[in-house]
Amino acid sequence: MGKGDKKTKRGKINRGTFGARRPRIKKKPSIENKISIDKKALAM
Repeated sequence: MGKGDKKTKRGKINRGTFGARRPRIKKKPSIENKISIDKKALAM
């Protein structure tokens, strides 16, 4: 249960892999994009 263990978060970080214990972080849409989308909706 450490850096050598494939199934733990620390092991995933050490290997540079992703899985159930270390999911990939999805990028949230920026605030600027949300504002521009709202303005387009109001213009219609």
